[in-house]
Amino acid sequence: MTSLWHDRIRPHVTRVSAYADENWKWLTFLAWVGIAAFYIVARWQQVHWMVLSDTDDNIRYVQVKDWLAGQGWFDLSQHRLDPPVGANIHWSRLVDLPIAGLMLFFRFFTDTGTADRLACAIAPLLPLLPMMLGLAFIVRRLAGGNAWIVAILAPLAAQMGLSMYMPMRIDHHGWQLALTVAMLAGMVDRNWLRGGIVAGLSSALSIAIGMEMIVYLAAAGAIVALRWVFKDGAARRMRPYALSLGGGTGLLFVTTASYANRAPVCDALSPVWVAILGAASGGMLLLTLLPLKSWPQRLAAGALVGLAVGLFAWVNWPQCLSGAYQLSPELQKLWLANIREAKPITAQARSVVIPLLALPVTAVIGALIACWQVRRDTEALWAWATVTLMTLFAVALLFWQLRAGPAAQFLAIPAAAWATWTAGRALVLGRPVWRLVGGVAILLVVAVLFSYQLYPKANRLIADITGAKPAPPPRPFIAKRTAAIRKANGQCRSAPALKVLDQLPSSTIFTLVDLGPRLIATTHHRAIAGPYHRNGDAILAIHHAMDGPPEGFRAIAARHFARYLLVCPNFPEATVYQARSPRGFYAQLMRGKVPAWLTLVNLNVGYTWPYRIYRIDYAAPDDLATGSEKAAQ
Repeated sequence: MTSLWHDRIRPHVTRVSAYADENWKWLTFLAWVGIAAFYIVARWQQVHWMVLSDTDDNIRYVQVKDWLAGQGWFDLSQHRLDPPVGANIHWSRLVDLPIAGLMLFFRFFTDTGTADRLACAIAPLLPLLPMMLGLAFIVRRLAGGNAWIVAILAPLAAQMGLSMYMPMRIDHHGWQLALTVAMLAGMVDRNWLRGGIVAGLSSALSIAIGMEMIVYLAAAGAIVALRWVFKDGAARRMRPYALSLGGGTGLLFVTTASYANRAPVCDALSPVWVAILGAASGGMLLLTLLPLKSWPQRLAAGALVGLAVGLFAWVNWPQCLSGAYQLSPELQKLWLANIREAKPITAQARSVVIPLLALPVTAVIGALIACWQVRRDTEALWAWATVTLMTLFAVALLFWQLRAGPAAQFLAIPAAAWATWTAGRALVLGRPVWRLVGGVAILLVVAVLFSYQLYPKANRLIADITGAKPAPPPRPFIAKRTAAIRKANGQCRSAPALKVLDQLPSSTIFTLVDLGPRLIATTHHRAIAGPYHRNGDAILAIHHAMDGPPEGFRAIAARHFARYLLVCPNFPEATVYQARSPRGFYAQLMRGKVPAWLTLVNLNVGYTWPYRIYRIDYAAPDDLATGSEKAAQ
């Protein structure tokens, strides 16, 4: 067997390995093409029915359509939410560019509806390519050989992170995750000039798209500065990083910031962050120019500059350092507290926690082992320490909010890929003892890869072995209620169900917060609110209307020029109102207590429609109601 390996098999393996190492970029591209094609085919039903299941995807779609219809580049107000004022959306047009480009391209070959569906299917997969290239680059830097092959396929095991790249997931999170990985690639690049530029520009682009990743970018900046402190010559990375970050942020603000974001707001790239990041970048640049010979001198100077930047930010914009969203206590209590992804991982079910943490925990263990192995190689140790610290930081953020999960999984991939590759080599090429160790490690990796599928079965198996009593099944009423909520959540978001509303003239429809974006994306109607924090007054108006007495609802609906009320019984958001305010307007309506001023509207529907729609009759004369409706338009 040994002779067969050396004489026949090994030469072919060596040639294939050398070819893969030389052509890793093209092979990564081909892998991306295959993955993208697979998911487009696998999810074609969602593409065909234009299933934009997330509220952000629906608003992104409407924003792109409005831009193509003539709305200004710097005008990001959504005029079909909370008319006639409109909702202030804090996003960036950068992510609209590829979606709009694909829409225009496909319109040369097909009708507008098909072009839009194809664009929404392909656009989310585009940032997966730089994500895969970034992961491959990092692992090539850390592990060498062809461990990068494991890295480019590892996203398939990061289920929460991979969901951001699925067809129809057109929101901006996929781009931000890809840019975060690109930033990490720049931080470990052996070419310090190129690495500094890539890390700085990736950070600037991510901030311009949205502020969600700013804590990761701050951690990365701190690591770049620490390396400058303890490594002679590291100014060659920090200087281009500072110039790219500061200059890129300023340029992107001028070219992409909306009219609303030119005010000193905290939740988007605004003069606040241009000034803070400009001060930080300028301070880092100044530090690289000072004649500081020893690390204690650099540490003291860096601490002084960091303190000055912190005081500058605190004196001028203290509110931005305590929270970017600036929510009122009432909005926090009534709305944000009910959003699952805004809660820490400790508040989640084990069926969510264990599969989510499987990959990051494996990565942390692997990264610590790798750091120990390369402890005598300063350059390799710095690279591994960078990856380890970023991975640990991402895992720690899970104890703040669950929405840190995708970043935690993707930042874990380099270390997890190295561990898998090392275990595979030990299994194939190692001595008997190391083969056993490698085999056990590979089994653990397989368990991680399939943790989402294996966890429920393993839980039952452990219960059988230990004799533990399984959790009792839910009571029939609870099981029936849960099934009804899931059914309503699917049916009431479907495009065919909502398109029925186009039988009515274009109007402002009072509906649930989470249905507002879907309503305006699929019909010609307007809505009151969507789940966006700058739309806080409108969100509270809906909560107050649903929780309060019937007459209170009618007064609030009149202030927002609503002609109709649309409800979806058993929709998840609606259960909050029923549980919180059993005597409120919405709970009474679900019990069949319909006020005289609500008239059920019967539409031409050929199946059991999941909605109920009522016309709202006001005490004011008809001409006043009509005038209000015109003002809304």
